[in-house]
Amino acid sequence: MTTEPCDGCGTLVRIGGGIGDFWSFSNESTQGMTLELDDGGEFFLCYDCIDRLPEDRTVTSDDVASL
Repeated sequence: MTTEPCDGCGTLVRIGGGIGDFWSFSNESTQGMTLELDDGGEFFLCYDCIDRLPEDRTVTSDDVASL
């Protein structure tokens, strides 16, 4: 199992797949994703932080910083 910190809240987020899961036969899914924003920002966020982003407009790097 591999983890990466969420750029929004800092929580360690599970990243599924890879050699670590090969030996453990873990079927858990990834708990976050990388977002590439229109303003050039790129952030790895957990699903809880993604849910807190605005839905009524284009998300910016400032929105992620405010998490």
